[in-house]
Amino acid sequence: MVNDEQLAKMHSAPGFVAALDQSGGSTPTALSAYGVPPSAYASEAEMFDLVHQMRVRIMTSPAFTGERILGAILFEMTMDRTVGGKGAAEFLWQDRRIVPFLKVDKGLADTVDGAQTMRPIPDLAALLARAVGHGVFGTKMRSVIHDADPAGVASVVDQQFTVARQILAAGLVPIIEPEVDIRSASKAAAEALLHDALVAALEGLDAGQQVLLKLTLPEQPGLYADLVDHPRVVRVLALSGGYSRHDADERLAANPGVVASFSRALTEGLSAQQSDEAFTATLDESISQIYAASTT
Repeated sequence: MVNDEQLAKMHSAPGFVAALDQSGGSTPTALSAYGVPPSAYASEAEMFDLVHQMRVRIMTSPAFTGERILGAILFEMTMDRTVGGKGAAEFLWQDRRIVPFLKVDKGLADTVDGAQTMRPIPDLAALLARAVGHGVFGTKMRSVIHDADPAGVASVVDQQFTVARQILAAGLVPIIEPEVDIRSASKAAAEALLHDALVAALEGLDAGQQVLLKLTLPEQPGLYADLVDHPRVVRVLALSGGYSRHDADERLAANPGVVASFSRALTEGLSAQQSDEAFTATLDESISQIYAASTT
């Protein structure tokens, strides 16, 4: 059963969504940017312990509160661990009034027709039940579009909405994330194809069903304005996609109604070697800039 207070916050409150969901493939890069090189850990378990320490430091920072942050996306192992003496999702909502989301995809399949759909998600029903038990509001799942190929775009959107229906049936609200690669030579054309495919897919949802969309900041400002106002869309989020925080914020400000859901751009400048005072000041500056761009 969807939490009405959380739904209202995600739909209407000012702010942005923090993406803290780096998985096995992206964790080494995130840790290196944080000042923790691969030589600092000897196993995958040690790596995940270190990235959890980074996430705990972010989530417990005085700068990280629901006043400017709408929600936070968690990796499965983060949901299963504790923050501040309670489950991570429970801590986010009960202590910080930040709506918790869970990344549910298991990575990307090989490229076909210029796009990467999601790998199969085994035991999704059990994972969704666990998420509900932790008070999670919604989920996130990522695909990637590399080229303006109609077949590839269609396969990504069809799969995303097929899985979204299962998530909705479990009582959770899905974030649909069909990322368009910012390095694509046909980025603008791919985004136009994606826009039309999303509009058609949204019309196929049942009455009363709603999703969030997480999209690459488009080449054409305002491209997704109709999706921002769509009755079956709770909110349109933007991923930073490899843009620097400055560039991502600049592009975001050119798309009114779209709010950030940044990962790399959020943690830019944070370091394991910083004092708590310096860490909080850097995170606060990052949050302030992303909040401002999300409320323009």
